[in-house]
Amino acid sequence: MPSKKALIRRPSPRLAEGLVTHIERSPVDPALALQQWDGYVQALLAHGWEPFEVEPAHDCPDSVFIEDTVVIHRNVALIARPGADSRKPETAAVEEAVARLGCSINWVWAPGTLDGGDILKVGETIYVGRGGRTNAAGVQQLRAAFEPLGARVVAVPVSKVLHLKSAVTALPDGTVIGYPPLVDDPAVFPHFLPVPEESGAHVVLLGGGKLLMAASAPKSAELFASLGYEPVPVDISEFEKLEGCVTCLSVRLRDLYA
Repeated sequence: MPSKKALIRRPSPRLAEGLVTHIERSPVDPALALQQWDGYVQALLAHGWEPFEVEPAHDCPDSVFIEDTVVIHRNVALIARPGADSRKPETAAVEEAVARLGCSINWVWAPGTLDGGDILKVGETIYVGRGGRTNAAGVQQLRAAFEPLGARVVAVPVSKVLHLKSAVTALPDGTVIGYPPLVDDPAVFPHFLPVPEESGAHVVLLGGGKLLMAASAPKSAELFASLGYEPVPVDISEFEKLEGCVTCLSVRLRDLYA
């Protein structure tokens, strides 16, 4: 049976100090962010997912973006080595959590850097964004960890956004979706569908054709509904101010052995 566990991490009280790279900084309301995080977790619960809360990292402003700390393929967890030094302390508690869940553990070692937000899995293909927080040595170590398991690792350029999944994610049928002005090379992907809003490029597959997505992308939601999917919108406006999206706020463990 497929696993439906999701790692989550409560926002730090210092969330408003989180890093921004490709957008202008704007004020973040930590109290509202916590409410929105609760709503995100409730959406996971409502669609059959079992949240697994990792110990908070109060001194790490970006720690709520837990996806960046680990990449999981089948039953193997590759503990990331974040490209931003301030985020490196985030991985220890995540490593402990995935070990408790029964994952085999690998690590990215210096000089490699790799952020989980740079990883998009479509079937057995693992796309990895190269150019921002993930470097060539990180890509090489990703290949070493997952290609022996049958994965095909494809490096793609990222220069216009923070992470690969800031630009693209994928629908259940494998179609990659993205907001064209932010995608370096759509031709990298065999099937690419442009969306009309930046935040419409980010979906989490909840199962049964349901797509968790930001409430800030109503036109994209209409597009997905016209394709037979069911959008599940959540308000994540405070996280969007820090270049966050729906994928960043959890790590979905779909192939965890029972």
